[in-house]
Amino acid sequence: METAFASASAINDQRQKIEQYKLILSTVIASNDVTQAKKFIDHILSDDVPLVVSRQLLQTFAQELGRLEPESQKEIGHYILNQIQPRVVSFEEQVLIIREKLADLYEAEQQWSKAAQILSGIDLDSAMRSVSKPFLVIDDAFRLSKCVKIASLYLEDDDAINAEAFINKASFLVSNSQNEVLNWTYKVCYARILDLKRKFLEAALRYYDISQIQKRQIGDEVINEEALEQALSAAVTCTILAAAGPQRSRVLATLYKVKIFTC
Repeated sequence: METAFASASAINDQRQKIEQYKLILSTVIASNDVTQAKKFIDHILSDDVPLVVSRQLLQTFAQELGRLEPESQKEIGHYILNQIQPRVVSFEEQVLIIREKLADLYEAEQQWSKAAQILSGIDLDSAMRSVSKPFLVIDDAFRLSKCVKIASLYLEDDDAINAEAFINKASFLVSNSQNEVLNWTYKVCYARILDLKRKFLEAALRYYDISQIQKRQIGDEVINEEALEQALSAAVTCTILAAAGPQRSRVLATLYKVKIFTC
């Protein structure tokens, strides 16, 4: 490896240098050798490699990470994030790709909170625009999608506190959103958070609002009758659990009429 690094480092032409490093990287990826991968990372992040070259190579590595075994992906992905932390501003796009890949892995393993924590490390306040393909812009639509996704993941573990933190961030973005799927998911998350926090009357109103949606298809997502019935049942349950009072009585009356009508 050291000989290969020295040979690539000595190349003056930037394009040829990158191509030579990519050949080394392809060998590392094919070997699924974590130790070799860490050596490659250490080298391309060293002063021996210009920043513009490091970015392209790390971008390629991040995109190829999925070719490794899952445990190797995790170990190397976390290693990269740790190594570039002092210069994270210079590698925002690469960090984003790696965090999304790691989050997908943890989600597939049903490690919901771990996936949420990984995604929450993305700098959503950045104004980054990628120059690679597919082009990526961290705008309000992107921020909303990530906040809702993170909240959804936390809710899989019934973690209302962390979920609420990201839904609150989403609240500032959702009013301008044209993405119907995201807006729908936001509403569901909000209702579940209120439910978990035992704010039953507020949750009931949210569930009821969801249950009355007229559209049966939102984007590529089909809203079936069972999902709407579940939302209505959740509204009934939350209303029953709510503290007695005039508002609870009004909500119960509304739900009773809806139940009678649907029956």
